[in-house]
Amino acid sequence: MTLHVAAISLFLAVAPQAVGAADWPGYEKLTREQVLAALAKASSSAPTDFYAKNLSNLDLSGIDFKAANLSAAVLNGSKLSNANLSRCNLTVSFAEGANLTNADLQGAMMFSMQLRGATLKGANLSGARFIGDLRGANLEKAVLARMDGAADMKNQSMGLMRANVVSANLRGADLSRADFSRADFSFSDLSGANLAGARLRGVEFSGTDLRRADLSGADLTGSKFIDTDFAGANLTDADFTAATFRGVRGLDQASTRGARGLEAVSR
Repeated sequence: MTLHVAAISLFLAVAPQAVGAADWPGYEKLTREQVLAALAKASSSAPTDFYAKNLSNLDLSGIDFKAANLSAAVLNGSKLSNANLSRCNLTVSFAEGANLTNADLQGAMMFSMQLRGATLKGANLSGARFIGDLRGANLEKAVLARMDGAADMKNQSMGLMRANVVSANLRGADLSRADFSRADFSFSDLSGANLAGARLRGVEFSGTDLRRADLSGADLTGSKFIDTDFAGANLTDADFTAATFRGVRGLDQASTRGARGLEAVSR
């Protein structure tokens, strides 16, 4: 069984508990002291295993998780500001409403991760692999450069597995050279964000705020822009081939030199 198929199977098994389940029966509940004690025994060859452990509502700020296995772990409501989660396995984990301000998530595996309403302000997710739920999350000034958030096209029999970034705050975030193909950024605030050179094929941008965003050299082929605001955006050399436009605003105030696919758009 591949990692992705195994992750989906596990997600389907535990997902019903994500809504309204305060106790998480079957998940061993740990304290901060137990987390620290387990990490103290970790080594580079044997990272700590927190698989399916309940770490919810703990103060884990500033902790170095040393590339731990946190797959299927519950971190809902936990304080993880300034924590080092780089290279951690967070597959099918739950961190809804968690505070990850300025956390280090570089190179983390975040497949089918639930982060609805989480705070990731200033967090570094560069190079991470993400598919999951970021609805209503705060990613203001977060670093998502070179992040792989593209839809998983290998498991379409299970339905489209993609990044859900609806109604999120990404003001001033860095998504340069990231791949978020087929993601949903509807109603999100990407004003002032850096998306230069990003791969954004087939992305949903309905009601999205792209004012002053840098989309220079971005691949936006086949994406949908409905009621999107482009005022002051840098669209230099961006590719909008086969994109859908309806009710867009601000294109007359955007830099469109060298952009492709905008010829038929009424401004």
